[in-house]
Amino acid sequence: MFDTTVAPSQAARPQQHSASLDMADLLVAYLEQLGIDYVFGIPGGAIEPLYNAIARNQRRGGNLSHIVARHEAGAAFMADGYARETGKIGVCVATSGPGATNLITAVATSYGNDVPLLVITGQPALPSFGKHGLQESACTGIDVMAMFRHCTRYNSLVSHAMQLEWKLITALQHAMRAPRGPVHLSVPVDVFRAPALQQKPTYDLNALLQPAELVDDGAIERLRQMLADSRKVVMLIGGACGDAIHAILQFAVLKGATFVTTPDGKGLVSPQHPLYRGVFGFGGHAAAEMALRDPEVDMILAIGCSMGEWNTGGWNASLLNERLVHIDESEEHLARTPMARAHLRGSLLPIFTRLVERTHQVRRDAVIEFERRRTARTLDAIDWEPDSMLDSAAAFTSDAAPVKPQRLMRELSLMFPPSTRFFADAGNSVAWAAHYLQPHDRRLGERRLEEGPAQRKRSAGRRRSNGGWLRLTSHFAPMGWAIGAAVGTAAANPDVPVVCITGDGSMLMSGQELSVAVAEQLCVIFVVLNDGALGMVKHGQRLGGGERIGYALPPTDFAMLARSLGGQAFTIRSPADLEALDMQAICNHPGPTMLDVHIDGEEVPPMASRLRVLLDDGA
Repeated sequence: MFDTTVAPSQAARPQQHSASLDMADLLVAYLEQLGIDYVFGIPGGAIEPLYNAIARNQRRGGNLSHIVARHEAGAAFMADGYARETGKIGVCVATSGPGATNLITAVATSYGNDVPLLVITGQPALPSFGKHGLQESACTGIDVMAMFRHCTRYNSLVSHAMQLEWKLITALQHAMRAPRGPVHLSVPVDVFRAPALQQKPTYDLNALLQPAELVDDGAIERLRQMLADSRKVVMLIGGACGDAIHAILQFAVLKGATFVTTPDGKGLVSPQHPLYRGVFGFGGHAAAEMALRDPEVDMILAIGCSMGEWNTGGWNASLLNERLVHIDESEEHLARTPMARAHLRGSLLPIFTRLVERTHQVRRDAVIEFERRRTARTLDAIDWEPDSMLDSAAAFTSDAAPVKPQRLMRELSLMFPPSTRFFADAGNSVAWAAHYLQPHDRRLGERRLEEGPAQRKRSAGRRRSNGGWLRLTSHFAPMGWAIGAAVGTAAANPDVPVVCITGDGSMLMSGQELSVAVAEQLCVIFVVLNDGALGMVKHGQRLGGGERIGYALPPTDFAMLARSLGGQAFTIRSPADLEALDMQAICNHPGPTMLDVHIDGEEVPPMASRLRVLLDDGA
């Protein structure tokens, strides 16, 4: 709704800025400088000058576009997915008042998962502050600034046009340095409309935001010596390892170290890698915990791990002990492992690049040469089948109807090309995907579906994704995140299929964002685990001995819902229905597809670590 508190003379001003820039134009110019493709949001009176500036920029031939979400939380989830795919900052915008408050849950999600966002909200004109104007939400109204303070890395009201440029730069620097996360600027409508103080950006943001290469050579050498002295090493690979994963895996092979991953790190590796021993943490594998508990292991390298409940198996002592060496760029993460034998803070890529280089350099030493031969023998002797670590191999191949969720994960693993981005939503979807989803790598597995030529758009100059093939949100984990994040990823990279695995509860909560994929013609495959329940609530109550209450959902035809929003849809009641799908056509369809999969709701997801924490009474 447009803000009626703006004075008539101010309301007329947008017609007067065709020739010169206003402050909203300057903000758009900075977003263009960063190579941002999309702003995600919903228009409204207080934010309208920013949309006007985007429109003017498009008329001038600019590349910045906008995508209108159906709810502001969906916009921030989309920006989150965009940031994970591109490595750039995600941008979401909302008007004042309820537009801003609707963002908060999604912004808090990015804060909890260290995803960089620029969050821009509007405000009524400054002269109207304190007069109880419509949707007033600065310090004199419903104070959204106070609300954002606790879920952003930087949070400021721009109270004068002269502040916008330097506050924007300060915010972006906070967003992109470790620990990364969302930043918030709230801009009154008259500040947006004020004439720009200069006609083009003063600063080169790409230079200012270039990450510092944090490396302590002495600490790396001490770590290398510790590694050389160790008998057996296991590595825990976390979600922050994306840009360093090739160097990390190269080091694992050189050292002959088996590795496990956190749930959010699983998508960075191939499940077929001979040194891989599964997921440790929520939805994880017994094989991963066994690898950490091995009495012969005298060093555990935890790399890029935030060390929260979900990626430590509920703070499991098999990981958090004196054998641990924690390597991370974030001091906040390192502070969570006071029991560790050693800590190393720095950028992961240069750390592991140097470890690999120095390991090669010292191999002329006889001891290291012996280690190299031992490593070669270890790799040659490995006979490892990924299926062997699954909790329920029988359900993984079951032909039963309704579909076993384990079998669904198996089919999804086989159906899609290696370039597919999988998203798993909060709840049972994460548990099933973390444990059972294991698509074949380009190099180590076979492809069942060839990539088609669908939607070849704007791929030139796009940064390679470091987000991995499986993406999820831990820590602050809201239902419905994956629905918006999948749309944002598909917008960022329309050349690959995007698969969103979500529950019926999440789809009822946030499923309207499918309409965005229809409007933007984005290839997103929504896979709904339809069991008529809030599944994690149901199973948590049963396993924990709680009252069985509040989990049931009415029967819902999600295929019909998707068609009503303009998408195509299929109802899946058996594995045969899955196998009958023409996945080549689905992956080349210019728009979303819903797979409404009726699953066996009595199958218990792998959620033991979560249950242990819930029953622990906070000890």
